[in-house]
Amino acid sequence: DENMAVVPWGSFAYGCDRREGNPADGEGPSRSVHVDAFQIDRYAVTNARFARFIAATGYVTDAERIGWSFVFAGLLPDDFEETRGVAAAPWWRQVHGASWLQPEGPHSNITARDKLPVIHVSHNDALAFCAWAGKRLPTEAEWEKAARGGLAGKRFPWGDDETVDGQHRCNVWQGTFPSDNTSNDGFYGLAPVDAFVPNGFGLYNMAGNAWEWCSDWFTSRRFAGDGASAIVNPRGPVDGTHRVMRGGSYLCHPSYCWRYRNGARSASTPDTATGHVGFRCVRELTT
Repeated sequence: DENMAVVPWGSFAYGCDRREGNPADGEGPSRSVHVDAFQIDRYAVTNARFARFIAATGYVTDAERIGWSFVFAGLLPDDFEETRGVAAAPWWRQVHGASWLQPEGPHSNITARDKLPVIHVSHNDALAFCAWAGKRLPTEAEWEKAARGGLAGKRFPWGDDETVDGQHRCNVWQGTFPSDNTSNDGFYGLAPVDAFVPNGFGLYNMAGNAWEWCSDWFTSRRFAGDGASAIVNPRGPVDGTHRVMRGGSYLCHPSYCWRYRNGARSASTPDTATGHVGFRCVRELTT
């Protein structure tokens, strides 16, 4: 599959010892983890790919079934009606009718957005797509190894610095969040899935743009074992309340959410869909 890349087998330093994130996220301590070889999508699933899935199956997403989803206020018209927000994050607005097909509500559509990552998809929706495509979601360990692109211990998929020779390598917020985005990276909202330079494994947008679902249940105590030997193909807890998300989004900013680093993590409930969460798929490597 030319749209998938091979991530080779082997061990890598999983997690982060820099203490840059929220301790409750459980980024560290780093541990040696072995992951078998696998294939992973070079790009996040796009609106165009998701539309083919919907056309073939008639699937109804969680956001469509519930009737609303959360949209970033900065993408709504100035005269948009007052709606419920999130107390701890008032930049999120409840928008009735918002879904993958109408990302900002009924006044919007995905015309000319074929190459943008599909959003407003829950973990449940991502699993349904994977089943149709004959693939699966990556484990958290697989996702992190893929994001690192073969670089050991680096902060981002391209290295330690936010930019390289003054060039941005991902789509995140620049300026003062949430009031002013200078868009120095070229984008205010989502970027196409093939924007920016790919990492060492040929993968695009493993940092920023849209969060990506992983298969694991979330726990902040994810490093089991004696600390001496490598953990082999970890799968996370057997159950939980939240599923892992990795990679950050176009709304990430170091002042409050520096979670677009390789070792950073977040989570959400499996039926939650918002305007900055998508996914990509993996599958076993066959010979």
